[in-house]
Amino acid sequence: MMLQLAIGPICIFIFQIASLRGFFAAETGVLGVALIDGLFIAAAILGIATVMEKQNMRWGLRLFGAAVLFMFGLNLVLSLLNIRLLPSLSIADFGDTNHAFVYAILLTVSNPLTIIFWAGVFSTKVAEENMKREHIYVFGFGAWFAAVFFLTLVAFMGSLTREFISPFVLQVLNGFVGAAFIYFALKMVLQKNG
Repeated sequence: MMLQLAIGPICIFIFQIASLRGFFAAETGVLGVALIDGLFIAAAILGIATVMEKQNMRWGLRLFGAAVLFMFGLNLVLSLLNIRLLPSLSIADFGDTNHAFVYAILLTVSNPLTIIFWAGVFSTKVAEENMKREHIYVFGFGAWFAAVFFLTLVAFMGSLTREFISPFVLQVLNGFVGAAFIYFALKMVLQKNG
């Protein structure tokens, strides 16, 4: 559960969807994140992350992820001026839950460093505790469940704010989320290769 305390773009996205469209719309986003996180955790457990440890592959994936986050963030910031870069993926237009699900999948996949993170977590856990394969699976399920639980909690908290947020505050929230996405994208690119 401690791994979930780092607030990132996915957490901010889920909170925003919940505050704009309610708990159930945000929960479909959580399901999208859970699907990709589950695949990343399984891949990390199975050792696929070793391919991604190559420096050239890692840098290329980091650049791709940063570009996706930057475009989503810029789209949100520009939407304050009624300019749409990605009209079919605008957060403000989530009338049905399918959009939140797809958007959450795209945001989660756009951060390929997640699989490297999970590979590091699992390799450290195995090295420190000399875990057997079945225990690694249990630990992986626990990590996945903690992510789903935490994001569901974020969705619930965001949905509570829905009744109290004015349209102006929603615009400010969109600007904040867009700026946060741009920040995370720049941080991803400027982060030292390691």
